[in-house]
Amino acid sequence: MTFSASHLTTHDAPLLGVNIDHVATVRNARGGRFPDPVAAAQWAVEGGADIITFHLREDRRHIRDEDVVRLKASIGAPLNFEAAVTEEMLGIIERTRPEHVCLVPERRQEVTTEGGLDVLGQLPRVTDACVRLAAIGARVSLFIGADPAQIEAVAQAGAPCVELHTGALANAWWAGDRLAMQAELQRLQAGLKLARSLGLRTHAGHGLALSESWVAIPDVMQPASSSTALVAALPDITELHIGHALIGQAVFVGLKQAIADFKAEAVRARQAVAA
Repeated sequence: MTFSASHLTTHDAPLLGVNIDHVATVRNARGGRFPDPVAAAQWAVEGGADIITFHLREDRRHIRDEDVVRLKASIGAPLNFEAAVTEEMLGIIERTRPEHVCLVPERRQEVTTEGGLDVLGQLPRVTDACVRLAAIGARVSLFIGADPAQIEAVAQAGAPCVELHTGALANAWWAGDRLAMQAELQRLQAGLKLARSLGLRTHAGHGLALSESWVAIPDVMQPASSSTALVAALPDITELHIGHALIGQAVFVGLKQAIADFKAEAVRARQAVAA
């Protein structure tokens, strides 16, 4: 099934940040230059991506330093540079001068970013990073779980934005665990309310997917109730950052159509709330 968002009104649907990391993962599996994540970013912008997100990890497992340089030189859409709070990464970000930065936790042994950044536990270090990145004109977001103490620490650190980790909700959706989904939605809603009360711009991401015929989701799930729709329907969400599932969708339908599918899902979710 394919969708187009062109005939839908947005109802202030969240912006879509397309994470291109896994295009680089495929390239690196064989070495060489193909598929090129920078070319993917160009296609994504043409397909309607509002933001291009990428994570330069310390072990360079997908995006590489030269990719970052080429992205900055080639992509007109805002770049969202995800990185750990290390001196090396802060230095690279200061030289690159992306429009947006999202500071994330990072462990070498993890397959993907799991859990949120412990802002409270390293408040002076994160505050210093926020000051440095604001000085180059970057809009800083901190990637955390929907924990009240951590959300309050984001405001204390001086970051204007927070990105709430949706991995637990996404995992509950894949498992068809409605009770867990409801609990996670309530936790996200409470976190969003607190963040907004503190003047933070609120984003979300991690693990969000669509319901499609080629995905073996449990029978108890309704196709319209994708994890993307569940989060996009939350009115305080201003940006969604999605990578793995969107690139997976592109394997079946192409990158531009995958972007249209995710954007249309977010629009429909907001329309349902407005109705």
